[in-house]
Amino acid sequence: MVRYIIRRLVLLIPILLGVALITFLIMHLIPGDPARVMAGITASDADVEAIRARLGLDQPLFVQFWEFLKGLVQGDLGTSLRTRRPVALEIQERFFATASLAAMAIAFSMAMSIPLGIFAARRQHSAGDNLSMLAAMFGISAPSFWIGLILMYYLAYRLPLFPPSGMYGPPWTLAGLQSYILPTITLSISSTAIMARLTRSSILEILRQDYIRTARSKGLGERLVLYHHALRNALIPVITLAGIQLGALLGGAVVVETVFSWPGLGRYVVSAIHYRDFPVVQGGVMLFALCFVVINLAVDVLYAFVDPRIRYD
Repeated sequence: MVRYIIRRLVLLIPILLGVALITFLIMHLIPGDPARVMAGITASDADVEAIRARLGLDQPLFVQFWEFLKGLVQGDLGTSLRTRRPVALEIQERFFATASLAAMAIAFSMAMSIPLGIFAARRQHSAGDNLSMLAAMFGISAPSFWIGLILMYYLAYRLPLFPPSGMYGPPWTLAGLQSYILPTITLSISSTAIMARLTRSSILEILRQDYIRTARSKGLGERLVLYHHALRNALIPVITLAGIQLGALLGGAVVVETVFSWPGLGRYVVSAIHYRDFPVVQGGVMLFALCFVVINLAVDVLYAFVDPRIRYD
């Protein structure tokens, strides 16, 4: 197991290099000049050229990329072209807000989707099964910004139970937890629906296996067969999807962060794209890529704990 983890960590290097190169090229090939944005529309060409030289944007692309890689190895993501603050510091200030929101959303999704999927699988083709899958289809189809606005209107304005927007502290404080409720529910609706459908189909597939028939023929109770024999094997694809969803929530929470004025990293990176703030975009994308790959590694390791037959030798 340890050798497998080390080998996977070594493979991170070419993956991150590829992400860095692609992100760097895309940001420099799209239209727009950050020096012109910083100087303003009334600035002269000489002023724009002076800003470009000060920021190092007049250097060849391979020189700029090499300087970015050297700083990356040293943990220096550069300086924001807009705020003139270290990018690493700006990302650090916002990453916790996004990571904690995504973690709470995926935890809420798993807590809701797995029992819902089990309920639907045990009562296949019943009214409860049809109703739960209809609700799941609605959760997949409904846009997250619309769900957020509906929750905000009814639970923040009509019934002032939660703050309508903003982050009021970490989730272990009362005010902070209240501010997390609405964006967490909004962000988790789609993931809950997808994982509920997958849990149901996975359990139904496992229940048709021969070893399940053998367990039933031995006189084991239906509850024991379901929870001890079927659920553990059915959870493997659910865990895979949960890892993918967590990685997607980290980088894809921009809409929810915008609706709820959440001080997260996704919203900050999108704003940096608008201002052509190359160092911020590159640093944010690199962090998202690193998180996604590490989450996939954690999911692979978790397989061995869920299913003892899986070994990484």
